Amino acid sequence: MNAKEQGRRRFLKSGAALAGLAVGGPPSASGQPMSADVSRIPPYGVRSRFETSHRGSGRLHSGQSPLQDSVGIITPNPLHYVVSHGAWSPDIDPQAHRLLVDGMVDRPLVFTMDELKRLPSVTRTHFLMCAGSSYVTRGPRRNARTVQETHGWTSCAEWTGVPLSIVLDEAGVQDGASWVVAEDVTKKWTVSIPLAKAMDDTVLVYGQNGEAIRPEQGYPLRMLAPGFEGTRSTKWLRRIKVVDEAYLTRWEITVYTNLMPDGKARWFQFEFEPNSVITFPSGEQQLPGPGFFEITGLAWSGGGAVSRVEVSVDGGRTWADAQIQEPVHRMAHTRFRFPWQWQGGEATLQSRCTDERGDIQPSLAELNQIWGVDNEYWTTSTNRVQHLNAIQPWKVDRDGSVHNAIWES
Repeated sequence: MNAKEQGRRRFLKSGAALAGLAVGGPPSASGQPMSADVSRIPPYGVRSRFETSHRGSGRLHSGQSPLQDSVGIITPNPLHYVVSHGAWSPDIDPQAHRLLVDGMVDRPLVFTMDELKRLPSVTRTHFLMCAGSSYVTRGPRRNARTVQETHGWTSCAEWTGVPLSIVLDEAGVQDGASWVVAEDVTKKWTVSIPLAKAMDDTVLVYGQNGEAIRPEQGYPLRMLAPGFEGTRSTKWLRRIKVVDEAYLTRWEITVYTNLMPDGKARWFQFEFEPNSVITFPSGEQQLPGPGFFEITGLAWSGGGAVSRVEVSVDGGRTWADAQIQEPVHRMAHTRFRFPWQWQGGEATLQSRCTDERGDIQPSLAELNQIWGVDNEYWTTSTNRVQHLNAIQPWKVDRDGSVHNAIWES
């Protein structure tokens, strides 16, 4: 047998061995072959058992997104933050659900879900955020340790639905109308938004990240007012009423307000200011030792697209531009990245966001000056404060441990 023939036989033998391995499936991390039985593929996909990221729970009917584990800008549906008031995921049959549009309209209308889905639709990427996130995380909870605890009440998704303007045009909005009131199926949640916002970019949403929105996100229908407080994006939507003034509902005048030191209160703080946070390195994470690291995080603004993100590694003394990762959507999370060579000493990492209107995220000291308050205003348990968009500092100690340093300034 010549050398060429011997080589051919060795190749065939090795090929047969590889084929046998393929039949049995490749070995798993535990050394056991993985099943090649396609019938075992679950009808609805599940993640690897080695992935354990989950929503944190800080209060009844709520859960924070694990931003420290996020990649890109889209929050998976099972990890999207949740805040619900007075109801937890009503069990709604979409075939029986109806949306009523009435009030100051020429033609009051009732839509089934099938009728809504026949109308022209849009798909847009937007963030949602709880207006009270500052109160429940960085206010009385002075000891919030992780980015999930400090900023976990914001998430970003791709939403699909019908522009509210199409429905309102079909109903015929009457002269003198200036607000719309949205009501959920429980009739316990009713809030107002300006008619101008309703006609601009507000969407009646039935899809999230390529599938039906989940019960905790308002299935089968919710309203989405991009850039506005999450409280304005009514879940389990059953009614849109066109009116000539804000309804001053319970939630609008007693909960989602800012009581100021002079006794007056800020009402109708619809739009979120520019904000950002470093997600790595962030609180409770551990750097293994000096060397190169890529600082990364998220930025967003209710005023439009993020145009610039700066990073400081020396507590705000100097700043440098971070790389903004495409795509950049208006009123959506935007991923930023920054190369950092850690020398092993103490460092304070911060980020600040500038949006397309030129509005810049302030430091805590700057925000205090703008509002005419001090740190005690944000930290006392007697204040239910909203819209704390101050720069978030993370302190890196010499041993590589990272902790929240916002109240150290």
